Amino acid sequence: MTTSPSEAVELIREAKGRKGLTWEQIAAHVGRSPVYITSACLGENSLTSEDAKKLGALLDLAPDIVATLQSCPKKGSGSLDVPKDPLLYRFHEINLVYGDTLKELIHEKFGDGIMSAIDFTMEVEKVEDPKGDRVKVTMCGKFLPYKKW
Repeated sequence: MTTSPSEAVELIREAKGRKGLTWEQIAAHVGRSPVYITSACLGENSLTSEDAKKLGALLDLAPDIVATLQSCPKKGSGSLDVPKDPLLYRFHEINLVYGDTLKELIHEKFGDGIMSAIDFTMEVEKVEDPKGDRVKVTMCGKFLPYKKW
């Protein structure tokens, strides 16, 4: 039986729920960051054979799902031009409001180039605050200058 990538995502989510595990617990078991493991389980990144087998054993996944976790994904294939989910829309909105500002500041500090989303890490933290807990997202990507020839 072959499981499509979208079916694999749903089966992984079901297994996670059935086991009562968090993404942080799953990531700790595999030995990778929660952001990376979550993205791989949602079909946006791939895992090594070793990592996929650890995940598969933890979640009791079928061999074809373990194999799917190792295949190269088609990144961003599920995205919409404007996200409908309110949380995802807020990140879109942040880019609309602050995107040019980020670009200007990065160019001022580094020159003409981009921040890599390949040589990249991201962390999501909860910051407790008496006025309401805060979400702290830290992105760290290698600067890639544009080549001149």
